[in-house]
Amino acid sequence: MTDLTGTVMSAVAALVFLANLYAVLTLVAGAAKMRRLADIKPLRTGKRPKVSIIVPACNEADTIEPALLSLLALDYDPLEVIVVNDRSTDRTTEVLEAVRAKHPRLIVRHIAELPEGWLGKTHALSRGAGLAGGEFLLFTDADIHFEPSTLARAMTLMADEQLDHLSLIFRHIGGGPLLNAMMIDAGAGLLLLFRPWKAGDPASGNFFGVGAFNLVRKSAYTAVNGHEPVKMHTIDDIMLGKVIKRNGFRQECLLGLDCLRVHWYESPGTMIRGLMKNIFALFNYRLVYVLAGLLLVLTVAVLPLWGVLLTSGPPRIFFGLAVTVRLFSAAAGARFAGVSLRTVPLTLLTPYVNIYMILRATTQTLAARGIEWRGTRYPLEQLRKSMPILWP
Repeated sequence: MTDLTGTVMSAVAALVFLANLYAVLTLVAGAAKMRRLADIKPLRTGKRPKVSIIVPACNEADTIEPALLSLLALDYDPLEVIVVNDRSTDRTTEVLEAVRAKHPRLIVRHIAELPEGWLGKTHALSRGAGLAGGEFLLFTDADIHFEPSTLARAMTLMADEQLDHLSLIFRHIGGGPLLNAMMIDAGAGLLLLFRPWKAGDPASGNFFGVGAFNLVRKSAYTAVNGHEPVKMHTIDDIMLGKVIKRNGFRQECLLGLDCLRVHWYESPGTMIRGLMKNIFALFNYRLVYVLAGLLLVLTVAVLPLWGVLLTSGPPRIFFGLAVTVRLFSAAAGARFAGVSLRTVPLTLLTPYVNIYMILRATTQTLAARGIEWRGTRYPLEQLRKSMPILWP
């Protein structure tokens, strides 16, 4: 290796190390700023406004009953729970009717057709909001398990801080080491991209939203025209947060790890398949953003380990420091998520999985000229035309 090559390689390795160090310090400092919902006292009974919980369901027969039972067991009143059954073809309808027979206060609506220009989920959420009689709307999914005091604690914040939108980061439960490593990596990436600890700052452009828990003041939801602006966006939860924040409403995001749980995916394969509809949308369906994302993953996440193996001297030291920082970040992420430290070494493999998912989602969407979700095909041209821009 010539002196010039060695100097260049050392500079590259140092920059990669600094990039990883910056990412870790940002994550640690950001997470430390976020409040935990479990530390908030439940809102007193006499001050509680009515809340309408809206659950969209499409082929959720395996998960929806225990999720609904956790909602019906919430220590909050006045409360209504609305399920919108979006063209399910499995046993979801039977399960819903069985639960409603035991719990008559459960409101169930069945949708047989999807209007033009809507995604199935956003349409179901919009329909549920139209039925709601509450002053606040809580949008959640059909596989989320709530701790009984979750809503009462959240409503304390809505009342005391006059918030218009509150989202909660949930805890994923179950799964093997590789799946949990993928979850840690994906979670860290989302936190770095959106920086939800800044969502509550009116002067910041940062915003956030979580499909598992998006609690919205109905007047704010109506003012932004509900789900209409995001009706063709597969990342509807985050986009709803963007629309609310950009319209000047007060927003906050908390850690709900002790209050909100979900067994999100069964295996790495189901996670990969489940994210296929979202990944290209995260890049605004633009190839230039995809290429930039791939370059970032290759440089910051893949290069360090290969640098340790293939270089020597100062470059190897810097690359080694970058690997060490990544492993430290993974260990902090495992502790944060409450999973075994056995997941930590596997986070050295997850960048390759991320590259595969990005490439597969992009090529699959381009080849099919669209996506298929909830049994409906959506042309790429329609998605690009109708979808609000996620970035900037």
